[in-house]
Amino acid sequence: MSTKKNSLKILLASAECAPFAKTGGLGDVLGSLPGPLKKLGSDVRVIIPKYGSIDVKKYKLKKIKSNIKIISNKKVEKINLWLGQIPGSRVPIYFIDNKKYFGSDKVYFATKFDSERFLFFSLASLQILPLINFKPDVIHCHDYHAGFIPDLIISGRGVFPSLIENNNDEDWNDIKTVYTIHNFIYQGQAEVDILSTGNLTKNSLASLSVDAIDGDINFVVQAILNSNAITTVSPTYSKEIMTKEFGAGLEKIVKRRTKDLVGIINGIDMDFFNPKKDKNLYKKYDYKSLNKKKENKANLQKKLGLPVKDVPLVGLVSRLTWQKGIDLITEKFTDLDCQFVFLGTGEKIYEKHLDKLAKKYPKKISTKIMFDVSLANQIYAGSDIFLMPSRFEPCGLGQMISMRYGTIPLVRETGGLKDTVPRLSEKEEKLTKVNTIKAKGFSFKKLSSGVLCKELERAIKVYYNNKKVWKKIQINGMKENFSWDNSAKKYLNLYKKIIKK
Repeated sequence: MSTKKNSLKILLASAECAPFAKTGGLGDVLGSLPGPLKKLGSDVRVIIPKYGSIDVKKYKLKKIKSNIKIISNKKVEKINLWLGQIPGSRVPIYFIDNKKYFGSDKVYFATKFDSERFLFFSLASLQILPLINFKPDVIHCHDYHAGFIPDLIISGRGVFPSLIENNNDEDWNDIKTVYTIHNFIYQGQAEVDILSTGNLTKNSLASLSVDAIDGDINFVVQAILNSNAITTVSPTYSKEIMTKEFGAGLEKIVKRRTKDLVGIINGIDMDFFNPKKDKNLYKKYDYKSLNKKKENKANLQKKLGLPVKDVPLVGLVSRLTWQKGIDLITEKFTDLDCQFVFLGTGEKIYEKHLDKLAKKYPKKISTKIMFDVSLANQIYAGSDIFLMPSRFEPCGLGQMISMRYGTIPLVRETGGLKDTVPRLSEKEEKLTKVNTIKAKGFSFKKLSSGVLCKELERAIKVYYNNKKVWKKIQINGMKENFSWDNSAKKYLNLYKKIIKK
């Protein structure tokens, strides 16, 4: 076990890591968190599957071991192990290469096969550790895909065969684990016989025996019950998942681990999302030159075919799904004295809904069913208000990015949105001395189109009638430090805490 200050050995295990493999926020977290952890003195490494879509030449990956025998379900599966570096850092990243499980370009199949694939990934991730001479103090497991790692470590059954072969008596079962819930909807439920992939049976652990009673195994349940600590990606979400509304059927399981549950807000890339340096913008600016933000707005309006005039421009950059509350935005919103720009892709019903509004009101609404990083940043910079009316939001990044660009977020009070966007109170709205205002945006509680519309109308009135208050809210958001350094310090403290137990 490490003894020097901050010299912890940390392994982050995940299905995704940007830029190698990314389908959403999970990949961003794994691409961003390791660097700051390393800067704090940790020996941090990452491990993910090597999907067929990962470009070996582009990322200069090297095959460091070939034909490693992984004992799974009384059979031998062979893997290759590749090594690379997370761009912009000196953090090593390992790739588990097995054509049967990860040869496809797809990260997920959304079938029962995914459970088998990721249980094998968890097993292989542990079995290669002695071969690379790396014994972590903590393995940080992300979402259900790495959720069986705590079970495998505790059971100790067939996890480290290379140690047994070499008569190495070192006890590897004292590795601590942290499990992070990024999204509670995906739980990795599978039939009981899936356990054989990890050399387990329903009798291997008491938690498995109980879990198997209803005929299936739940990866998230196992991770919650057997990890040394559980985290969510915001303090509010850690409380929400203990309720029936947000618990996805597991609220009672989570309550059993209340003392070991903590919420840690994700960060954003403060260098990439920086209006002072952003090459995607028409004009660069900071909080001292907000007049240039107006030039970005005018340029965006012109680009989108909207009338170039001084009305609030309301932006939304999002996956277009039920979770994101897209259906709350109705035709009634066109009565408001503002313009809208929507950017994203997702479920056809919401794509068609926003596209229909744009076609009916082309002078008020622009809808782009696509995703374009450059245009997204131009919307963050050129908009006045940024909408995030989510039904639930474990953390959320859009609200933090928009604040970085001086665009005031309007969010539903849930998860990380509630934690990061202090609402402008009615009392603050009337202040003449604005230096005491702490607000960074607008928000609403009740999941209602009418309530959202009313709060947006309120924000529009502040935009028109109280420029000093508006500017103060902008500056509050732009000065906020949403860097990954803050998150990394909190995770490091958590790692130290569980090691001491």
